[in-house]
Amino acid sequence: MQNQFDPRTRTTGVNPAVSVGVPRAARDAGLRSYMLSVYNYMASGVLLTGIVAMLFASSGMAAQVFQGGGVLPWLIILSPLAIVIAMSFGQNRMSTATLQMLFWSFATLMGLSMSTIFLVYTGVSIAQTFFAVSAGFLGLSLWGYTTKKDLSGWGTFLIMGVVGLIVAMAINFFFLKSAGMQMAISAIGVLIFAGLTAYDTQKIKSMYAYVAGTDMMGKVVIMGALNLYLDFINMFMFLLNFMGSRE
Repeated sequence: MQNQFDPRTRTTGVNPAVSVGVPRAARDAGLRSYMLSVYNYMASGVLLTGIVAMLFASSGMAAQVFQGGGVLPWLIILSPLAIVIAMSFGQNRMSTATLQMLFWSFATLMGLSMSTIFLVYTGVSIAQTFFAVSAGFLGLSLWGYTTKKDLSGWGTFLIMGVVGLIVAMAINFFFLKSAGMQMAISAIGVLIFAGLTAYDTQKIKSMYAYVAGTDMMGKVVIMGALNLYLDFINMFMFLLNFMGSRE
């Protein structure tokens, strides 16, 4: 999954004291604007991915590319991962405009990669899963935003869970080829990325105090949107594998 190279562990290193002396109402309004920007980027990225996936599949090109073999399918599948790595480790050196370009490129390439779901699952099951994940994501993110509970302790456990999922998926794909294990992996994956949705939302919210009024805010908004995008897409893919009806 794309989330193993996770930008959520990167920090900006800016001074949190920038919010000292700012009126409470102004801070609250700034925080709402900041979070709205994160959600707008994330939702726009998911929408772009969905549109590209549907168009690529409906045109017949997805079937030609992914069923034809060769290097191109692997290039499409691995390119989004390369972009996530570049954004994660290069965010401090890149400009906001560069991160924006990479984010939209990532969302587009993810659409090409995810077009295969339309070749495997029925349109009804895809739509049902999407709306179920959307409702769950909204609830989890809202809880992460409003809860007074400190979720920072979840981070290490959840990232270890992602790594464990990747290992289990590789073992099952190359050796076991067990449908039962695949279903178990999907169920656990949904739970892990549900937890990451709440954890990431709280972390993104907490970053506002560090970047408010600085030129880092634009970068943090984009990277926050990328984190939430990855949480949403991974939760969607795991749930679709768990409950989706095949063609």
